[in-house]
Amino acid sequence: MKGFPIVIAALGGALVGAAAALLLAPRTGSETRDAIKDFIRSHIPGIKDKELESLADQIAEEIKEVK
Repeated sequence: MKGFPIVIAALGGALVGAAAALLLAPRTGSETRDAIKDFIRSHIPGIKDKELESLADQIAEEIKEVK
């Protein structure tokens, strides 16, 4: 269990980096959501579709608020 906080920190850092990249790249909303979903799928294998949609929606909303 010692490595668990490191995994969480790495995942959080990856999500922040992805969000920054998405903010700096001009894309439509649907393209942004697709990019978010692709990123999540590649970094969290086995994620369920319902969880993926929910997480992608949350991240997309956060990006809208920052813009």
